[in-house]
Amino acid sequence: MKPRTFVEKVLGAPEGAVVFRKPDLILTHDNTSSIFQTFRKMGGDRVLDPEQMVIVLDHNAPPADAKLATQYQDIRDIVSAQGIRKFYDSGMGICHQMMSNHARPGMIIVGSDSHTCTAGAFNALAAGIDRTEAAGIWKRGETWFLVPPSMRIDLTGRLKPGVSAKDLSLWIIGMLGSDGANYMSIEFHGEGVSSLSVSDRMTVANLASEMGAKNAVFPSDEVLQKFIGLETKGVWADDNAEYNCRISIDLSKVFPLVAAPHHVDNIRSVASVAGTVVHEGLIGTCTNGRIEDLRTAASVLRGARVKPGFQLHIIPASREIYLQAIREGIITDLIEAGANILSPSCGPCLGTGQGIPASGHTVISTANRNFLGRMGNKEASIYLASPATVASSAITGVITDPRVVRGDEVFPFNPPQSKTNTIAEGENRREGNVWNYSDVDNLNTDQMFAGKHTYSVMSSDAAAILPLLFGDFDPAFSSNARAGDIIIAGDNFGCGSSREHPSVGLAHLGIKAVIIKSVNRIFYRSSINQGLPLIVHREAVEAYKPGDRVEIDFDRGSLRIGDKQFSFEPLPDELKAIIEKKGLVNWMKSA
Repeated sequence: MKPRTFVEKVLGAPEGAVVFRKPDLILTHDNTSSIFQTFRKMGGDRVLDPEQMVIVLDHNAPPADAKLATQYQDIRDIVSAQGIRKFYDSGMGICHQMMSNHARPGMIIVGSDSHTCTAGAFNALAAGIDRTEAAGIWKRGETWFLVPPSMRIDLTGRLKPGVSAKDLSLWIIGMLGSDGANYMSIEFHGEGVSSLSVSDRMTVANLASEMGAKNAVFPSDEVLQKFIGLETKGVWADDNAEYNCRISIDLSKVFPLVAAPHHVDNIRSVASVAGTVVHEGLIGTCTNGRIEDLRTAASVLRGARVKPGFQLHIIPASREIYLQAIREGIITDLIEAGANILSPSCGPCLGTGQGIPASGHTVISTANRNFLGRMGNKEASIYLASPATVASSAITGVITDPRVVRGDEVFPFNPPQSKTNTIAEGENRREGNVWNYSDVDNLNTDQMFAGKHTYSVMSSDAAAILPLLFGDFDPAFSSNARAGDIIIAGDNFGCGSSREHPSVGLAHLGIKAVIIKSVNRIFYRSSINQGLPLIVHREAVEAYKPGDRVEIDFDRGSLRIGDKQFSFEPLPDELKAIIEKKGLVNWMKSA
């Protein structure tokens, strides 16, 4: 038998195959109420397997208005009626942290959140899906997987003092770019892995989504086995498995880094941006809210004071971590230094809770995304950094190297950087029935549908989505788009969050097709699940000129741009059937 990668072993099929598998766990959070509405549209009544389900109330915890509070109660009622035991109420923790109570080696874990990949730290195949797909699993128990290619990252050496797993994650993203691992399974190998704690591994796996990866996974070694109290080899790649890409990183060469506004792959050394004025700091989120992160922050801030006027918010990733931090005196140290301690939640990370920055302010955060408007204000800028760098910067009010002996390093990689694209009000990008965004790469889901609307507008309510489509990108789109329109765009279309609102809205509007150079993997899944046709064809996009007529024959796989003819590969039969039924809801009804 041909040597197999981790993901080929877990899914039991070779790269490129489409298979249906039953996940061991399916994670949902504040979007559970919306998912339940879609579940009912599919003809669902009783969840097929309540033991699959993990539900956590975290993104708006505690709810800030009556509508959100009502949704939370609706979810509690669903949990009670369906007999769901793995439920974590508001304030108990962030979903990816709570998953550490359940994730185990060799599991298949999916969740309606793009950072579900965090559970790869536990030697699990963990990947984000959209809400509609989650509803489908509730009804049917299984979902489809396109077995991805694999990337191997070999780690050697150890991280130096003052350098953290967050710096390592940013290092990898800076090497590869925001789509450098698109739809890949990333495996971490080498003797350097043993120097990383489970908390470190969770940070690294979490940020895999920011380079487009389907999942990231670590082996089940002694470090993990001690953490979970279970001796198991789990699942691991064969020695001679073949990889699409293989890179090596000497951990001792990594130094403190930031992701500069407004993209996660805009990587700079802390030394190169030291002295940049910052007004607000955030330590927490699913990326860096664990006890090790709080200990680091406290060690920097102990005996010091946050600069007057600077706002430093600390969010423990769970109630358990919060209590441990109290017992260790960490919370006292942080409060005495001038920090604000917030309830375990996502909150400021996506702009749904306390800590939204003021216009003109710059934030330094341990979160995982810094898109324009990510924290609820398009007039603010966000740097991403380690807990040590954020804490050090909170004292000085400028970006500050956390090391005792500060360096003068320059980040050695310079892949093409993402840029933020916005269409000026009054600029017409519609020619005939074609929306021309061929010059736009990395159009993210926050720009397609702002995070602040994600829980006030349910993804099951397509009509309510339409007026908000592309709201932070092209203000003319929602009022001028029509059924039968075609969208043409560049690389990495639909990157960022797993929120399905854009694909739901575009499908409901009747967009005939989206023709792009490349697509983010979660948006690819979401488009299929909504019956929204995508055509990935770089040459066709590059050939398009404003005013060109675009003709598509899906049956023949034929595409005409102006006077040029192109062909494209049809979808596998299993996925074509979903498209032909106009989405997963209808497919489930007929299954």
